[in-house]
Amino acid sequence: MGKKILMVVTNHADMKEGKKTGIWLSEFAEAYLTFLEKGYGITVASPKGGAGPVDPGSVDDQTPQEILDAAKHLENTKKLDGVTTEDFEAIFLPGGHGTMFDLPQNEKLRQLLREFYEAGKFVVAVCHGPAGLVGATLSNGQPLVAGKRVNAFTDREESETGLSSYVPFLLESRIRDLGAIFVAAPNWSTHVEVDGNLITGQNPQSTLAVVNALLNQLGK
Repeated sequence: MGKKILMVVTNHADMKEGKKTGIWLSEFAEAYLTFLEKGYGITVASPKGGAGPVDPGSVDDQTPQEILDAAKHLENTKKLDGVTTEDFEAIFLPGGHGTMFDLPQNEKLRQLLREFYEAGKFVVAVCHGPAGLVGATLSNGQPLVAGKRVNAFTDREESETGLSSYVPFLLESRIRDLGAIFVAAPNWSTHVEVDGNLITGQNPQSTLAVVNALLNQLGK
């Protein structure tokens, strides 16, 4: 069996006041297509399984067709409860504001992140994907991110989106509160942090850089 990567996406489609959210399509698609091109097997999973909603704000008339086409891989995701770590080299969490609502509370995801990390496998997240890390603890009870260099969508970037009042918490602030060494770059610039087997990126612009950082670590 060839090398495989587990991609975990949100099922959450609604912010307050009727505003839609979900997965930021380019963050999923760019990663998925690159992994596929490099010969990796990919399993796409979500807390509930089934369809993973695409954030309507992540698609417009300038979106490349190959990115649009990759959305078909979100139509029937595997339920996270049925996933184990054994078959995978890495777990990858793409973003979208939906991740802020369901990933932090998911006990199965917390378990998988701990198992991946403590087995020396790669834990990778980009933009709002690191929201999935905020509930994760190691076997010693410490937050997975504590004391590690971490990157994610910044509070300043969130302010620029105008959505700060829509999210349940500010991601940068929460990660800092957990004891991480948060390394922020200027808004909307490509930025990746690699700390051992933890790889995180700041925003949609950072997706391919995060993917390439992982591939470099995997030697492919």
